[in-house]
Amino acid sequence: MTETKNAFQKAIGYMRSHEGISPLVVFRIVFGLMMCGAVVRFWANGWIATQYIQPDFFFSYQFFSWVKPLGDPGTYILFAICGIAAFFIAIGLFYRFSAAVFFLSFTYIELMDKTNYLNHYYFVTLVAFLMIFIPAHRSFSLDVKWRNMAPLKHVPRIFRHLLIFQLGVVYFYAGLAKLNSDWLFLAQPMDIWLKAFGHWPLIGDLMDNRITAYAFSWAGAIYDLSIPFLLYFSRTRPPAYIAVIVFHVATAVLFPIGMFPFVMIGATLVFFPPKFHDRILARFGRKTASISPIARINLPKRILVFVGIYAILQLAIPFRHILQPGELFWHEQGYRFSWRVMLMEKAGAAFFYVQQNPQSRPMEIRNADYLTPNQEKMMATQPDMLIEYAHLLKRKFEEKGLQNPKITAKVFVTLNGRPSRPFIDPNADLAALSIHGSHSQIPLLPFDDEISGL
Repeated sequence: MTETKNAFQKAIGYMRSHEGISPLVVFRIVFGLMMCGAVVRFWANGWIATQYIQPDFFFSYQFFSWVKPLGDPGTYILFAICGIAAFFIAIGLFYRFSAAVFFLSFTYIELMDKTNYLNHYYFVTLVAFLMIFIPAHRSFSLDVKWRNMAPLKHVPRIFRHLLIFQLGVVYFYAGLAKLNSDWLFLAQPMDIWLKAFGHWPLIGDLMDNRITAYAFSWAGAIYDLSIPFLLYFSRTRPPAYIAVIVFHVATAVLFPIGMFPFVMIGATLVFFPPKFHDRILARFGRKTASISPIARINLPKRILVFVGIYAILQLAIPFRHILQPGELFWHEQGYRFSWRVMLMEKAGAAFFYVQQNPQSRPMEIRNADYLTPNQEKMMATQPDMLIEYAHLLKRKFEEKGLQNPKITAKVFVTLNGRPSRPFIDPNADLAALSIHGSHSQIPLLPFDDEISGL
C-alpha cells in the first residue's frame, strides 16, 4: 500500500514539474489552422446549405433536442464565428475567449443533427474543451506581443500529457473495438471496402484478394493498440511517427473521411519533446529559450482533480454499451462517443406506413418527402432515429387531420456482408414509443448471430 501511494505521489510530482511550452504552442497553431481550414472547406463545398439549411427536419441527441440549425443566414454566421475563433486560436489572439467560442460554436454545430455524427467531430470537441484551460498562448502569440501578456518559458507537464492522454484514448479504444470476431476472423468490413478498389490498375488484384483484407484488418488493430505507446517512448518515437504518416495518408487515399487523417498527423506531434518543437518554432524566427522566465504557473489541486475526473470519464464512457443487452453492432446503443472508428458496414432500407385505425389500410410513406438522402440512409439502420422519424410522421399526419395515427415500419438491414434481415417489429407503433427512451422499449428483432469482442 505504501509503495502504491509513493508511486502515485511520484506520478503527481512528475505531472506538476515543468517543461518547455513549445509543444503546446505548436499544437495550438496546428489545431487552430486545421480547424479554420476545415470550416472553409465545409463552406466552400456547399455543405452548410445541404446539411443544415435545406433539410426540413433534424435528428436530435438526447438532452439536446433544443439545439437546432439557425436558418439562413444564422447558420452561416455560426460557421463564420467558428472559423474566426479557430484562426484566433492559431495566432493566439484573445486565446482563452477564442477557445471557448470555438468549443461552443463547434459543439453546437455537431449537435444540430445526429445524422452527421463522426468520431473526429467528437474528438475536436474534446480537444477544443481542453484548449480552454491549456496555456498554449503564453508564447509565440499575439496575446504576448500585442496584449502585453507575460510570456512563459515553462509550463507544468500535465498540460501536454493531457493532450497525449486524449490522443492515446482515441487510438487505444479504436484498437480495442477492433478486437472482435468480424474484424479479426472474417476480415469484415475491410474485405467489402477493399473490393471496391478491385478495378484499380496494377494493385486492383491485390485489393480484391481476401488475404489483403486480413492483413489490413490485423495491421489496423495492432497499429491502434500500440501507436500511443510507441509514440510516447523516445527510442520508438521516430519510426512510430513515420507509421502515423503512412497509416493516415493511406486512409485518406482509400476512404473519404475528410481532414481527420491530417488532423491526427499534426496532433501527434505533441508526443515529441520540447526541444523538437523549439526547432520548429526557430524556423519561424522565434526561440523559446530566449524568453525571459517569469514566475512559473502554480498548479492548484483543483486542476489535478479536474484532470482526474476527466480521465475517468474518458476511460469509462466508451464501455457504457455493456449496460445494454444484445448485439452492439445491431442496436448501436452506446456505439457513438466510444471511438468505434470505421468498424462496420451497415446498410438498410426502411419502409414506413401510416394507419388511421385498425380497420383502415396502411398507406406507405415516401421518406424523400421528409428526409434528405443522407438522413434516410442513416435513419434506416439506427433504432433511435427510426423512432424519432416516426414521431415526425405522426405530427405531420395529425396536421393533415388524422387523429392519433399509427406509424409502423418494415426495415431490412445488412451488417458486414450478412444477408439482409428484418430489423424491427413491423407491427409496432413506433410513434407510441418514447423518443430517447430506454433501450428495452425498442422492438428490435433478434440478430440471430454473434459478433464476439469488446
